[in-house]
Amino acid sequence: MVSYRIVNARIVNEGAITAGDLVIEGGRILGVNVPSPAGATVVDAAGAFLLPGMIDDQVHFREPGFEHKATIETESRAAVAGGITSYMEMPNTNPQTVTAEALADKHARAAARSMANYAFYFGATNDNLEAVKAVDQRLACGVKVFMGSSTGNMLVDDTRTLEGIFSASPLVIATHCEHTPTITANEAAARARYGDDIPFSEHPRIRSAEACYLSSSLAVELARRHGARLHVLHLTTARELDLFQPGDLADKRITAEACVHHLFFNDTSYATKGAAIKCNPAIKSAADQQALWGAVNDGRIDVIATDHAPHTAAEKARPYAEAPAGLPLVQHALPALFEHVRAGRFTVETVVEKTAHAPARLFAVAERGFIREGYWADLVLVDPSMPTAPQPIYSKCGWSPFADVALNSRIRMTWVNGELRYQDGTFLPGPGGSALEFTRR
Repeated sequence: MVSYRIVNARIVNEGAITAGDLVIEGGRILGVNVPSPAGATVVDAAGAFLLPGMIDDQVHFREPGFEHKATIETESRAAVAGGITSYMEMPNTNPQTVTAEALADKHARAAARSMANYAFYFGATNDNLEAVKAVDQRLACGVKVFMGSSTGNMLVDDTRTLEGIFSASPLVIATHCEHTPTITANEAAARARYGDDIPFSEHPRIRSAEACYLSSSLAVELARRHGARLHVLHLTTARELDLFQPGDLADKRITAEACVHHLFFNDTSYATKGAAIKCNPAIKSAADQQALWGAVNDGRIDVIATDHAPHTAAEKARPYAEAPAGLPLVQHALPALFEHVRAGRFTVETVVEKTAHAPARLFAVAERGFIREGYWADLVLVDPSMPTAPQPIYSKCGWSPFADVALNSRIRMTWVNGELRYQDGTFLPGPGGSALEFTRR
């Protein structure tokens, strides 16, 4: 393996920014400002930020079953180009990841062709509670519960099953929270008003704040009653934030996530973006967006992720009721977050905490998510004053809601397991990513 000395970097780690040189040897971090191995390749950071790579705790890479939209290979490449070195992938594929066999199959696929490190959720259904209880904790990062069916038929709405999951899950329970009956009623009202020509601007009223709160409050109530470890995904509303406590993740059993697109866009964006920002739960008002910014800073939001969920351009071109929900996001996630740093909303230390340190701690990821001696060298070099150059969209779908957005930061380089895999628009040869390992008690 090639050794590296990254010089003149601003190293962002554990709440501090330190000027120095970082040394990589044997795939791991040898240290900061320590002697280099003989023959180490020198990389001049020229004052750019050196961060631990983003650990994206929510992606949909579509394989198996929907490879016309995306594959593990294409989306992991896009992730690495965006500074994401590890991802946790969702179970709503075909077949769904709701059996031990399906979980093992995904690991085999990723081992053969993922550029980034990987982990997979085990999916809950109304009738696989015993499989959830018996899941191999070495192979699954968490248990995903759709408490409001977003895609496919994985809605878990049986009261006894929910009680069983929250009382007995051996892993973190990650929930998609929307109240399906409320959504159904709202959509019927929109159809009565607009017929088949529902405007995309109705999406946050159909997938309403009330629908989100009814479901997320139920999840929090179940978690409190059973003492479960709950992680509520992609919060979108100010009202939901009242369910969560500010402060350090280490003191919590109930945590929350926000996503890049909910932090970047608001409901005024539907006028120009339309289907390109149709996602579940919906992007909502500017007031909700601003509340999310505040929650990132006070700790009610513990993690920032993408919910990367590509569809083809042809699928997205359909009318509102037929256009699928979901956006390709991994390639532009960190540059989009650096726009908030540029605007003074977040510090770069906060971005690193929410995208690397917090997911590593929350899921007990072994030896990743921090710049520490002996940890795997999953690193990204970000230049905050170099605008993102025109480049291909690496996701298989070929489009992005950020394609026409001016981003003022650029991912210069990404290392995965100490191997430089992306540099200034070029993918470099090397071994694939590794399965994430966990240090659970």
